[in-house]
Order: sequence, then structure tokens, then C-alpha cells
Amino acid sequence: MLFAVRLTLPPIGALLMLACSVLAQPASQTDRIQMRFEGFGPAGIHVLTSHTKIDQTGNRYAITSDLTTRGLASIVVSLNGHAEVRGRLTGGAPYPETYREERARNDDVRRSRVDYPPDGAVIGTSTPPPPDPVTAAAMRGTIDNLTAYFLVERQLARLGHCARTIPVFDGRHRFDLYFANLGHKVLSPEGGQQFSGATTVCRMTRVEIAGFGSETGEGVQSATIWYARLLQGDLLLPVRMQLVSEMGEIAVYLAELHGRGVDRKLME
Repeated sequence: MLFAVRLTLPPIGALLMLACSVLAQPASQTDRIQMRFEGFGPAGIHVLTSHTKIDQTGNRYAITSDLTTRGLASIVVSLNGHAEVRGRLTGGAPYPETYREERARNDDVRRSRVDYPPDGAVIGTSTPPPPDPVTAAAMRGTIDNLTAYFLVERQLARLGHCARTIPVFDGRHRFDLYFANLGHKVLSPEGGQQFSGATTVCRMTRVEIAGFGSETGEGVQSATIWYARLLQGDLLLPVRMQLVSEMGEIAVYLAELHGRGVDRKLME
């Protein structure tokens, strides 16, 4: 979920509304999972930190993702992003209702919003406008990128594989995410991360459809993701990722996990 796997991520009013809706629920009814990820470039240089939070309350879900670049990476591309989605679970599948993203890329600040009314339409806006606006027809049938990874994590827990194609619109860009199975692998501790165990390996490839223009190639174009059953229940979670992005190859490690009775610190 990755932090939306675009190295982009979902405005203060919406965040406050989300916080209020969560606080309005009795604590015993909210299932919260919190993760911290650390990313490293060539020679082990620390390049990014990301936090993801997943809340489930009954048939409702909310996901927030925050990302910031670190150290030398900020000289090449300085990114600070926040993304959030709220939606419902129907028949075990997640359906988004509202998605918000705010991202500062160097001196360029972008704000996007996507709404999913009951009639099946998808309504998206972005400020400043994208160089190549996505048509209403191209938006229809899409979901946001946070829900896309949530969908894959739930599918892995239920079916044991990640193979599927997901049409995505983030308020600015229209793209497809292709997930393919790469089998299973037992991982050993690596890169300062103290994790060992069985994983399911998936390959993600992003195919740009519309809305990119001069922004083509931004973010993560492909990734190999190792998913593990780290918690009881309906999700497999990413424990390691190898990303191919505009900043080159980045190794991302799950550093900290809290939720469902588990508190694990896998790396500093």
C-alpha cells in the first residue's frame, strides 16, 4: 500500500473528518494496523520513509499513507506526500468512496480529489490541472491506488495469489497496475531488517494510460513485492519491496508493525 506505489501520496479538512469518524467509534470496534517502511538506494543510502495506517470498522475501511524523501535523495527529487481513502467492504471486496492526495514535489504542489457516487461514476479533479486531462469515460470503472494494493493484500490472504489487472485513477493520472505471481520464497535477514520467513512474491507493472503528459515516468514504474502473513486475519502485508522508479532502484523494508496484538520492530 504501499505508499500508493507512485512515490506519491493522498487535505487537512478531510484528515480531520477521518479522525473524527474514527474517534466516534468505540475503540474495541476499530481494527487498526500501522506500518513504517524505510527505503534505500545504491550503496545503502537512506532515501525515503513511509507510514501507512489501515483502519477497519465493521464494513468500513480507511487507509492513510505518508511519504517523505531523505538525505541525498531530496537533492534529486524532494517529495512529501499524504494520501487517504475511505470506503466500504461489500462481499469482502473494498470499494472506495472518497480519495484525497496532496503532494509536494520539489517546488510543485499538487492536490487531487476523487469521489465515487452511488451511480458508478468517478469524479476527479486536480490542482493545478494535469497536462493531459483524463476523460470521464476513462475514469469509469477505476479505483484509487491505495485501494488497489488493499485489494491485492486481501486477495492474497483469501486465494493465495496476486494475479490481476487493476484500473487506477488518482485524480490526475490514469494507469493500469498489472500484478503477476512469482512464486514463493523464504527470506533471511537483509539490509538491517531482522525478518525471516515464508513469503509470496508478486511482480507489479504500471502501464500509463492518460493524464501524464510531461509527467510520464514519474513515480514507481514496476516493483517486486514480497508479501508475508504477519498478522491473523484477512491481509497479507508487504515485508520487502524492490522498486524501479525515477530515482533508480530502491530497496524498501518493513521496519515497524503494530496491530491485531502484534508489535514488531524489524529495523531501526
